[in-house]
Amino acid sequence: MNEEKFVKFCKETVADYANRVGKNLPYIVTTNDVYVVWLCKTLQNSKALVSTTLPDGMYYEITYNGDKGEAYLDAYEKKENLCIIL
Repeated sequence: MNEEKFVKFCKETVADYANRVGKNLPYIVTTNDVYVVWLCKTLQNSKALVSTTLPDGMYYEITYNGDKGEAYLDAYEKKENLCIIL
């Protein structure tokens, strides 16, 4: 899967997930509400960290295994943001 198709897949997957999980949202999440924070492709595998414009503190990790033709979605919720002084 090339980078353009993978990014499109990630945005569609996260928008679908956000709409399914957030049943009480005041609007429908579209791919325009989803953005890629980080993206990496190594050989036939890809990984992206993705978030949305929703104020829910969620971010998503999507991994594509090119050997198996499978993709995996991990959903995380931000718990804290700590300042560590060095």
